[in-house]
Amino acid sequence: MLNKLAEKSAMATVAVRDINMAKSFYGGTLGLKESGAEGEDLIRYRCGDSTLLVYRSEYAATNQATAVTWGVGEDLEDIVHALQGQGVAFEHYELPGLTRKGDIHVGAGIRIAWLRDPDGNILSINSQ
Repeated sequence: MLNKLAEKSAMATVAVRDINMAKSFYGGTLGLKESGAEGEDLIRYRCGDSTLLVYRSEYAATNQATAVTWGVGEDLEDIVHALQGQGVAFEHYELPGLTRKGDIHVGAGIRIAWLRDPDGNILSINSQ
C-alpha cells in the first residue's frame, strides 16, 4: 500500500507569522493565484499542477534550509528580473561548483536563484 504514495501529488507547506503579510507577498509580489483558504490561518495557492500551503504558525522562519522550489526552465531570467522589479532581494551563497551571474547561481547544468519571504523562509527558483 505504501507504493501508492508515489502516485499521489505532494504539497509544499510554508509557515508564516503574519498571514496578511504573507498573502501580500505570495499573492502580490510573487503573483501566485489563491485557490482557497481555511479561516484566517491557511491559504492555498495553485502553482502549475501543485499546491503551496501557507499557514500561520508560531514556528515560522525557524527552517534554515530551502522550503519551496519552483522549476521554471528557460523562464528563470525573466522571473528573476520581474521579481527584482517588485523589490525582491535575492540571496547570494558561496557554494562549491557554483558561480554567480548577477543574482543567479550557475553550475553543473543548473541555474538557481534564492530569495526569502517576509518571515525569512528560503525559496528557490531554478532552471530545471
